[in-house]
This record gives sequence, structure tokens and C-alpha cells, in this order.
Amino acid sequence: MKKVGKKSSGILCEFVGGGGGGQLDCVDLDLYRYGLTRLVAEGYGNGDNEKAAILHTPGQLQPSISGIMDVDEENTVTASVADSSTVGADDQTVVPAIDTISVQPVQPIIAPLITTPVVPPIAPLPAVPLPVPRPLAPLPVRPPIIRPPLAQNGDLRTSDSDSDQDELGSGHGAAGESQEYEISEESRLVRERQEKAMQELLMKRRAAALAVPTNDGSVRARLRRLGEPITLFGEREMERRDRLRMLMAKLDAEGQLERLMKAHEDEEAAAAAAPTEMEEDIQYPFYTEGSQALLEARKEIAKYSIVKSALRLHRARRKQDDPDEDLDAETDWSLKQAASLVLDCSEIGDDRPLSGCSFSHDGKMLATCALSGVAKLWSVPEVKKVTTLKGHTERATDIAFSPTGYHLATASADRTARLWNTEGSAQRTFEGHLDRLARIAFHPSGKYLGTASFDKTWRLWDVETGEELLLQEGHSRSVYGLSFHHDGSLAASCGLDSLARVWDLRSGRSILALEGHVKPVIGVSFSPNGYHLATGGEDNTCRIWDLRKRKSLYIIPAHSNLVSQVKFEPQEGYFLVTSSYDMTAKVWSSRDFKPVRTLSGHEAKVTSLDVVGDGQCVATVSHDRTIKLWSSKDNEKVKTMDID
Repeated sequence: MKKVGKKSSGILCEFVGGGGGGQLDCVDLDLYRYGLTRLVAEGYGNGDNEKAAILHTPGQLQPSISGIMDVDEENTVTASVADSSTVGADDQTVVPAIDTISVQPVQPIIAPLITTPVVPPIAPLPAVPLPVPRPLAPLPVRPPIIRPPLAQNGDLRTSDSDSDQDELGSGHGAAGESQEYEISEESRLVRERQEKAMQELLMKRRAAALAVPTNDGSVRARLRRLGEPITLFGEREMERRDRLRMLMAKLDAEGQLERLMKAHEDEEAAAAAAPTEMEEDIQYPFYTEGSQALLEARKEIAKYSIVKSALRLHRARRKQDDPDEDLDAETDWSLKQAASLVLDCSEIGDDRPLSGCSFSHDGKMLATCALSGVAKLWSVPEVKKVTTLKGHTERATDIAFSPTGYHLATASADRTARLWNTEGSAQRTFEGHLDRLARIAFHPSGKYLGTASFDKTWRLWDVETGEELLLQEGHSRSVYGLSFHHDGSLAASCGLDSLARVWDLRSGRSILALEGHVKPVIGVSFSPNGYHLATGGEDNTCRIWDLRKRKSLYIIPAHSNLVSQVKFEPQEGYFLVTSSYDMTAKVWSSRDFKPVRTLSGHEAKVTSLDVVGDGQCVATVSHDRTIKLWSSKDNEKVKTMDID
């Protein structure tokens, strides 16, 4: 069965017969009934495998092979016939088939009248404008790739890509093509950089091939003959030689060989004129000319130190040779006294944390200073305030009593040091440092004062005149601690560069640089025996140095925090006392450097300490604003025995 097509009111009927029966497919029932009636009236319908197509129209019947009929508004129907068609006089068309189809008579069927519902008109959809596609950018025209011609006869092409393109472009133009390529600004800059780099490379190759003297004197002489400066600011020997090499290469590239050859000839003539003259490295001594006052001070220091060292050596020989002297017993007794140190007194020293303390030479007075800038004098052992020293505008950093009289000096962050008497009046001000002061110390003669500062220098002052005698440099960072040898001939300084240096005051030379601490060194002290030096630093250790061996003798793992100050017992040096930011002070034996006593009692970091002359009393000050005196238990017994 063929698919029925329908347009407007057109009707298609197709009857297929086979096997004695037939089927009729019709779209419209009225036309179906009318067609069957005409078929019966005309006598069709007999035979097998018959096929007939009937199409009825009120006006005319037309044959159609395709079986599709379109009907216009006037109800015109076109009939389709399978093989052939015949038109009758009464405007009826009968199409006989090759095989007649037998059709049984069918009763007419009256179809009910079906009223078609009126469909309301649908509002037209608004016209949506179609999006206009954006025009696509035209693809760039890729220039044809021109292969470079192969090298012939073994020639090698060593030019770069740009030169190859130039050669290819010139050859292409010679072939007749008029196409030209423009070089962009970036390509031009790249080409210029390449050319410049090539020129520099050639210049370096040319310079490397030149013979340049290795002696600095000859290099200077050749530069002078070429009319160039013999040295530039901050220029070293190798830099000067490289400058001469590049200059000679430049002259060679510019074609000024005559000037270069003339310089060679002058140099050879000068060498021939003095063939026996040997070039020597001239060593210019570096020194700063001192004043006449410094010269006199060094003479006084030399005289004083000779006498003191002679007395020390005589006492040492006597102890060694005298059979009545028992050095070990004396040391044991002193260590026993140190081991019996107990807290004797504690007193609030200031409203601000205390930074320094010092005993007078007779041990009857104690001086302290604080971050408030105020220094105070206290009586010992009662620890009663005697007087107050006011004058500094910044915090006080250290205080020291004179070893010979009742004078004391204070250091401050206002970059000055002041000399005071025990009545509390300022005697003199020492000005000259460029940064705040750290520690100060008196020379054993009492005539000179040493100050350490954060301006990387330490200075020596005349106490009587207030004149600056010596400005000593040598540390690469701030100088913090300072100590004088008991003979008066040496001074030791330590600083934040982790170094301790030993200076000869009679000549001004640095005779020893003690390296070993891994962090800044804060405290330094000479032993009365003359050959031991103790240093303490932020690495929590105290190092003992032997000046005779010029090396570290012992390392004491002293504290759990930085060591703020170290002091030997000032009479014989039998023991050593260290203070630390771990809120303790410790006593160590000078014989084997073993711990003897731990002085615990402060509630904050201990900043400074001092030991009285006979070693019977130790004073410590702390950031807890307290002064603590530690005395031996046998002190009163000894005093009673002396009186008896």
C-alpha cells in the first residue's frame, strides 16, 4: 500500500486485490461509497491479482499513475491509474487493470455528520530578529617559506637567521618578485643587540690575544704612557689589568696601532735604561699620629707597669721557693670561703632596673646605677644610701670606683661619661663618643679612664684633665666590655663581633685577637695572676684564655642564658664569679674551673656584679631593682680573730 498524500480537500483511493479478495484504502468515506457503486455498475471486480484505482470528482476524472491527487478550492480531483485509462462520453473515466479485482457488493454506509470545532485564532508569534554573526577576522596571509639553497662546493653557512633572510630576500628580488618584507621595531632592536653582543665578543677575543703585563707597576706605567689614569677609585690590581687589556683591544680595533707601538717602545726603552733596577713593593705604614699627652701617658704607663709586674713576679717566686708557703692550702681556704657565701642583705636600689655596681677600693662603699640615669652610693655592709648622683640625661649603663681614691665614674647612653666624688658632685665630663656608652673601667694607676662605646671604638681619657688621649679602633662592631691588666700594661676589649682583643697600652698595638665565642662577648676580666683572661658572652659560656699560650685554656658552660659579667677575685684570683640573665650568679674555682657556689635569689636577670678586695663579699644587681650582698659565714669569725 502506498502512502496517502493529502493537500487541501484532495482524496486518494487505491484498491489492491489479490488472492480472490480485495482491500480498499480511502481517505474520505463519501468518495469511498460512491466509488464502490460505480465499480459494481460497470462490472469490475472479477479475477485475481486485479488492481484498480478509482478516483471520483464531480467535474472530471483524470488518469494518474502516481496515485497522488491535489484538489484546489473548486473540489477538483485528479485520478491516478496504474496502467492505462479510458474516458467516456459522460465524463466518467474507467481504468481497466490487467488483472480484474473481484469486489463484493457492500452496503452503503452513512457516515455521521461530524462538526469540526472552531479553533480560535492563535496570536502570531512576535518576530525575533536573528542574531547577526560577527564577521570573522581574515586569516593572516602566511608568506611562503623559501628554503635556503644548499651549500655547494663544501661551503659552510655561518651567518645567523637574519642574515640568511636578507640574502634570500635579495635573491628573491633578483628573480623578479616585487614582494618586500618590513622589519618591525622589535626585530630591529633584537638585531642591534645581537650585533652589539657580537662586537663585544670579538673585542674580548681580541683582548684575550693581547699580551698584558702582570706586574701592577708595569700596568700602571703602561696606562700612564697611554694617557689613561693609572688607577680609579676603589680599583684593585686585577680590575686595573682588565681595564688596560680592554683599552689595548679598543685601540687595536680602531686601528691606532702606532700609538700602541709607541707605548711599547717607550716601555722597552725605560726597561733598557735601568736593567738592574728591581721593582719592590713599597709598604706604607698606617698609623695615626698621637698627641704629646698620649706620649707622656704611655711613658707613665710603662714606668708603672714595670714596677707592678716586678712586684707580681717577686711574689710568685717567693710563694714557689718559700717552704712555708702552701699554695694549695691557701687556695682551698679561699674556695671554702667562697662556698660559704650566703645572702646577707637585699635592698631596693632604684625605681628602674639596675645596670651596674662597683665596690670602693677599701670595700666600705658600694656604687650602683640604674636605667633612670641616677647613680647612688651605699654604705657597706648596712646598705644604707649615702648620696645620689644626678646629671645624665639618658639611662646609666655602668659605674666604676677608682682603685686609688674616692672617685667614681659613670657611663650613660647620652654618649658621655662623668667623674664624681663621694659627695655627689660632678667633677668632669668626658665627651667625644659618637654613640651610647657600654662599660667603663679605671686604669690600675687611677690616672686614666677607659670607655667602651657602640661607635665601635674604645677611648682612653686623662682623669685629671679630661683630655682624650687615645681613640682605639679595631672591632668591626660595637665594643661592649673593657678591662685593664693589674700591671697596667695591657687592656682587653670585647664586643658584639664575638671577638676579644688584647692591646698593649705602651705601644698602641693589638697583640692578641681571641676568637672562639660564637656570639657577642659582653664581659671580660683579667686575673691577678697576670696570664689568665676570662670572657663571657651570649653563647652562655665563659672562656678562660691563657695569654702565654695565646689560646683558650678552658670553656665553662656557665649558665642557661647569656653571661652578663665576669669578675676574678681581685686579690689573688683564686675564684671567678659570673652573672647571667638566668637570674643567678655562680662562683667557679680558678684551679680547675669547677663550680663552687650558686647565688640564687634574684627574680629577674642579673646585670652586673663586683667582688670586694679580700673576696669575702660579692654584690649583685638585677632588673628586679634589688641590690643583694652575699657574705661568707666565717667572715665575722675572721674579723673577731683579727681583732683579738
